[in-house]
Amino acid sequence: MNEASHHVVVVGAGFGGLELTHALAGAPVRITMIDKRNHHLFQPLLYQVATTSLATSEVAWPIRRLLRKRKNVTTLLGNVTGVDRTGKRVLLEDGSAVAFDTLVLATGARHAYFGHDEWEPFAPGLKTLEDATTIRRRILLAFEQAERETDAARRQALLTLVIVGGGPTGVELAGTIAELAHDTLRDEFRNIDTRQTRVVLIEAGDRVLSNFAPQLSAYAQKALERLGVTVELGQAVTQLDADGVVFGDKRLPAKTILWAAGVAASPAAEWLGTTADRAGRVLVEPDLTVPGSPEIFVIGDTAHVLRPDGKPVPGVAPSAKQEGRHVAATIKARLAGDMTARPFRYQHAGDLATIGKRAAAIDFGWIKLTGWLAWWLWGIAHIYFLIGFRNRLAVSLSWLWIYFTGQRSARLITQGDDDKG
Repeated sequence: MNEASHHVVVVGAGFGGLELTHALAGAPVRITMIDKRNHHLFQPLLYQVATTSLATSEVAWPIRRLLRKRKNVTTLLGNVTGVDRTGKRVLLEDGSAVAFDTLVLATGARHAYFGHDEWEPFAPGLKTLEDATTIRRRILLAFEQAERETDAARRQALLTLVIVGGGPTGVELAGTIAELAHDTLRDEFRNIDTRQTRVVLIEAGDRVLSNFAPQLSAYAQKALERLGVTVELGQAVTQLDADGVVFGDKRLPAKTILWAAGVAASPAAEWLGTTADRAGRVLVEPDLTVPGSPEIFVIGDTAHVLRPDGKPVPGVAPSAKQEGRHVAATIKARLAGDMTARPFRYQHAGDLATIGKRAAAIDFGWIKLTGWLAWWLWGIAHIYFLIGFRNRLAVSLSWLWIYFTGQRSARLITQGDDDKG
């Protein structure tokens, strides 16, 4: 390889893409970072933007700002539409192309509706800042519309909020929305009692937080129920529209429905013309390369990677960061003349989920924690991984204010008209 001119193209400035770029510091490479948005998003706290706890600027940072000191890194705002594997080019929506010597696809995932994409307008998922502000708007507008509604049945539908999916995102959304309705907003309306708001969490499986130990799932369910959340287990949603949901043999009228039940990978497998799993994730080699193209790596939510126990590597930030570091080490080794395949070994960092402002569940395998201590550890861990002192301070102060007062300051209805809102 010509070390001085080796060009690494990274598509996606999420956890995996940024970690890889940072880990290549000092390597004799040129790097081009391509993303369709101009910011890096701290997705683990995105639900707090959706539920009025944090502002958008507290969970996202301009990519150019993050990479400003890396003179060998060029950042491009662009939408990738394909990959020319033979010509070694990344194809962009505007008709241009970027040549590469090594390509790393870290393009993340979106929410999936299990073959019912027609549900998306009525039940938005939560993967981007736009998703978060849309959800926040719908939640707040539901209360505003209920305040003016004189029909009791229509008012109750407005005050019924449904979350589909009992994983960490669904649990965190349900707990925070319940606190928002039953605590934060309770004295702010005159014609409705927000404490009568019904928050319903629907999970097709037999327990919430199915990736956690059973005792932690049981704790999370009880914590949700203490907050006033109705937890419906073992019943998949079979119908969903602007007026409510059908699960089991019941129809529940609800004007606000949020989707947290599944994800699908970006179209990276289609770009590459390679095999993918049912969620669209690329079936990569053990070293995270694409079969037949050792110069192309796929990491993060876009990749289907197996752990030593045969289970898929979870689509969480720590795994994406580990994969980014692994690929960076492989690129450095290749530049030094070592072409040996380097299988990726995932180190599980544990599972964390918060339930409202005073409870959480943490499963490190060797130790399991619940309650307020788990909540504080959850908070410390997330603050540690935030970028920059200003953001750590701002989020810490916001959380402390919410913890002691119950008030959330980011209750702003923004964006234009939403005919489903």
